[in-house]
Amino acid sequence: MAHSLSANKRVRQSAKRRLRNRDRKKTIKTHVKNVLTLVEKKDAAGAKAALTAAIKTLDRNANQGTLHPNTAARRKSRLARKLNAIQAASS
Repeated sequence: MAHSLSANKRVRQSAKRRLRNRDRKKTIKTHVKNVLTLVEKKDAAGAKAALTAAIKTLDRNANQGTLHPNTAARRKSRLARKLNAIQAASS
C-alpha cells in the first residue's frame, strides 16, 4: 500500500492506464486475428481490407504508447507478407 499522496496518485494512474492498454491490446488482437482468418481462407480481397484496418489500429496504438513502434512495424510487416503470399499464389 502506498503511503504518500504522490504514490497513491501513481497507483490510480497506473490502474487507469492498465485498463486502457488492456482494451487497446484486445482490439489489436481482434483486428490481427481477422486478417489471419481471412488469409487462412485465402480470401485476398477481404484480407486486404482487414489488413488496412489492422494497420490503422497498430499505428494508432504505437503513437499512443500502447505498443512500441518497432513492435507495430514488425506485426504489420508479418501480416503484409502473409497477404502477399496468398496474392502471389492466386496469380
